[in-house]
Amino acid sequence: MFRNYILLPVSHYFKNSKSMLRWPTTCPLSVSLGSVFIIKPRRDIVLTQNRLLHLHNPLNAEKSLVPRDFFENIENKSKETFLDMIRIFENRDIHRRGHVEFIYAALRHMEVFGVHKDLEVYKSLIDVLPKGKFIPTNIFQAEFQHYPKQQQCIIDLLEQMEDNGVMPDPEMESLLINIFGKRGHPVRKYWRMMYWMPKFKNISPWPLPNPVPNDSFELAKMAIQRISSLDLQTKITVYQASELPDSIDDTWIVSAQSPVQKELLDAHPHDVSIFVEGAFRVWLRTASVSYFILRADPRPKPKPPPSDMDDVGNLRIPFFEMPSPGQELMKPPSVHEQEDGTIFAVCATGTSSRDSLLSWIRCLEADGNTALAEIPILFTLKSPLGEVVPISDTGESSEDKNITSGTDKLDS
Repeated sequence: MFRNYILLPVSHYFKNSKSMLRWPTTCPLSVSLGSVFIIKPRRDIVLTQNRLLHLHNPLNAEKSLVPRDFFENIENKSKETFLDMIRIFENRDIHRRGHVEFIYAALRHMEVFGVHKDLEVYKSLIDVLPKGKFIPTNIFQAEFQHYPKQQQCIIDLLEQMEDNGVMPDPEMESLLINIFGKRGHPVRKYWRMMYWMPKFKNISPWPLPNPVPNDSFELAKMAIQRISSLDLQTKITVYQASELPDSIDDTWIVSAQSPVQKELLDAHPHDVSIFVEGAFRVWLRTASVSYFILRADPRPKPKPPPSDMDDVGNLRIPFFEMPSPGQELMKPPSVHEQEDGTIFAVCATGTSSRDSLLSWIRCLEADGNTALAEIPILFTLKSPLGEVVPISDTGESSEDKNITSGTDKLDS
């Protein structure tokens, strides 16, 4: 077999004397040392059964030579239309020429048609390839990637599935085996995906529906519940700003606060300021929600009494002794007391405006946090996310949704 790989190109160039003179520059094998021919395969080629393929240039060119009119000129971009275009391509030519270019073009337009997370569409694209032609017949063809363009194309398809969280099924394995055989690289990629993806599918302790709701209010409740789930006593409360007198911004407010946070807020000194900070961003799959926190500076830790580390005259075992008069007892911090500050409450509003945050503070005060009437509250001057523009909830998909609006400058 390898004899044919070398002798076929040699016999082709020896038919013409001019080709013999151009052999070192035109043949994809290196030849040198005068009349002695030393034939060595180059590193950038792969030997196949009938021809020598240069990998780098053709593989990159396959992604650019695509029939654009297949998908760009379609007005009704839906799943049914996408599948119809695949059937038209399959029935146009019995040999299905240009199938690699067609698959790459389809992969680029899947998100526009809304089918980038549809397993049926991915299987239809794999089914475009002819069956049985790309199956290697020996171990050398299997290891040196028999028909590399087609195999790399399907590997890119599987990687796009993995990026979009689409888990394959056993039917896809049958398709890949019928096309590339059990030793094909796409089949190996499928096996790796089936090993890892089920392990990570349900590993998150905060399960979310797939797809997530397309309503900003429902997403805000899910986000606040996810943020405050560390304390099981946390209560999620929904306020309406319109219920407050002299309220300017008519919107909803989803707030989370636990009894421990209320105790921390009551014990906070009334002459020390607390802060409303945000907006911060949390992601729920492909949708983001902006939230705000009511925070105080961290509580200072008591300083230990001075001691002489070199004094070994009074060795003791601290596990069995009572605390000495010089030591102080300290209550262990709760989960809301972090190193960078103490969190008193968390919220997400429909507009994320300064008026909605002011309404949130007034709602917390009416809900049992009477200390807020005496503690000075400062609002951050700028959002850590930068300038954020409010959006409407109508006519938008959850993938492009950013349930925020801008809190560019919040006044106290």
